[in-house]
Amino acid sequence: MKAAFLIIDLQNAWSRETSAKEMASAVEYINAALPLFREKKLPVVWISHADADDGVEPGTAGFEMIAGLTPEEGELHITKRYGNAFTKTELDACLKAAGVDTLILAGYCAEYCVTSTLVGADDHDYTPILYRGGIASGSTENRLAVERAHDIISYGALKKMLENG
Repeated sequence: MKAAFLIIDLQNAWSRETSAKEMASAVEYINAALPLFREKKLPVVWISHADADDGVEPGTAGFEMIAGLTPEEGELHITKRYGNAFTKTELDACLKAAGVDTLILAGYCAEYCVTSTLVGADDHDYTPILYRGGIASGSTENRLAVERAHDIISYGALKKMLENG
């Protein structure tokens, strides 16, 4: 097993009154997990959504990751224009080239881009697993429904899995 950590759409443009609290909480969980991947030299992939209609394009403030998230040099950054991060991007090719077979997913929005990317991962023969505490939504009910519908892993189980992987 070789895992990668996908961090999806935790961008300024989507941090609104209804989502900001959940996004901030997800950042704490993501920052706890990042060292686990970095110490094992496992891929960390930062995925950002671009949408010209919303004015969210590379180089704009809305496109940037929310405060508290800091990609490191050499980590992969994917810009997507569809909910599913595999659609018309180099994500699959990069993960396959790195020998990845398992994806730990975190980010925003649980019921849209996170779920779409999870389904895309499954369609590309990866084992996709949601990171408990690391996903966010503008609706707590929707986030919980997504967590109930898919495989999910806690920080403690993730740490053990990566230590033994």
